[in-house]
Amino acid sequence: MTPPVIAGSRVLVAGAGISGLAAAEALVTAGAHVTVTDANPAALADLPAGAVAGDDPDAVPDGTAFVVTSPGRRPDHPLVAAAAKAGAPIVGEPELAWWLGAARPEPPTWLVVTGTNGKTTTVGMLDSILRAAGHDSVACGNIGLPVVTAVAAGHRVLAVELSSFQLHWSPSVVPAAGCVLNVAEDHLDWHGGMPAYAAAKARALVGPVAVAGIDDPRAAVLLAAAPAPRRVGVTLHVPGPGQLGIAAGELVDRAFGDVALADVASVTPGGPPGLTDALAAAALARAHGVTPAAVAAGLAAFRPGGHRGAVVAEHAGIGYVDDSKATNPHAARASFAAQDGHRVVWVVGGLLKGASVDDLVAEVAGQLRGVVVIGVDRSAVLAALARHAPDVPVREVTAGDDGAMTGVMPAAVRAATELAEPGDVVLLAPAAASMDQFRDYAERGNAFADAARAQAGAGIGA
Repeated sequence: MTPPVIAGSRVLVAGAGISGLAAAEALVTAGAHVTVTDANPAALADLPAGAVAGDDPDAVPDGTAFVVTSPGRRPDHPLVAAAAKAGAPIVGEPELAWWLGAARPEPPTWLVVTGTNGKTTTVGMLDSILRAAGHDSVACGNIGLPVVTAVAAGHRVLAVELSSFQLHWSPSVVPAAGCVLNVAEDHLDWHGGMPAYAAAKARALVGPVAVAGIDDPRAAVLLAAAPAPRRVGVTLHVPGPGQLGIAAGELVDRAFGDVALADVASVTPGGPPGLTDALAAAALARAHGVTPAAVAAGLAAFRPGGHRGAVVAEHAGIGYVDDSKATNPHAARASFAAQDGHRVVWVVGGLLKGASVDDLVAEVAGQLRGVVVIGVDRSAVLAALARHAPDVPVREVTAGDDGAMTGVMPAAVRAATELAEPGDVVLLAPAAASMDQFRDYAERGNAFADAARAQAGAGIGA
């Protein structure tokens, strides 16, 4: 869409979360008259100077030129209909960032990462590589720092994580290079099905260079259909022409040269998911002209954030692994693959968001010592276990359903420890979102880690 005139325009920011407040501040700075609404009136207590609070979170004030929505607002929300009736386009904060950046004398370069899983790790790796190459880079977007804030700070290269929600609401973004890591069932309740979800992800592939994880069938299909003049596949196998992959223990680039980039052993996290992320980050960096030496240095320097497969406690031969970031079945499958053949007591459940766990349960059944099921969508998980792992011991934990969020994890970890044997791993890989019982996946992971350490300290399971 054609960027509107911002200075002097009336703009509604719908949602006073981190990205909404950042958008409001950027709009005020650009000279707009900004109204902010939120379903929670308390969120409007500390707005940026110059912005005013609106009364009705489902209404569009008269004269509004456009609406900036929070990323999670579904297309069937009443506000979306109200905006259409008022003739006010509705966009996301990254779209606003694109407009503001494009208006600069030297617009920043966008390198975009999306996918069902691995986005944050890939963006972190990419930012580390870009910094190793001496670029003025910042990781932003769905990773935590709003893109409008990164643009306002004047960074020259943006390593941007975008969710399917953000891509849906950002129709104008054309990255210099964009990547789809993988596409698996997630957020189907929001998008209405896999075709719409995949189409949102495909918006990352409309720039000059499109990158995708071609070991993932759905991502490979999106890459083949991408309009990008240059399409680059990344694979865990020996790469062909125009691909990055692995050969003789090294990450190899046969798309932007024919050169080894880094030793497989130097990549953290390792294993198939981590190596795919590293190859994708390397492909985007190489598309931006980064040297092989900088790729190697950046990957060697990178360390992942929390709640991504960390061992948080060990006792009596039992390891406790926090992979709370595994918020869908695809991510949980990767978490199992990283357990090096250990038998697993699986802590699973939460908000499934329309995804099915049947295929996942069938695949990991042989690795299970036991299962502890938590969360609002327990019945779907229990039914899948009954169908595909009927001989595996299962414990259902209901503590915390009443909002007592401190209760669910101690109970779940106690139950898991009782099922575990020496040499096993108690694995928090929920395959579901956390907001039914926790603020976010980080709070869920912290609760698991605290409970695991307390369990180990108490000597239970010895």
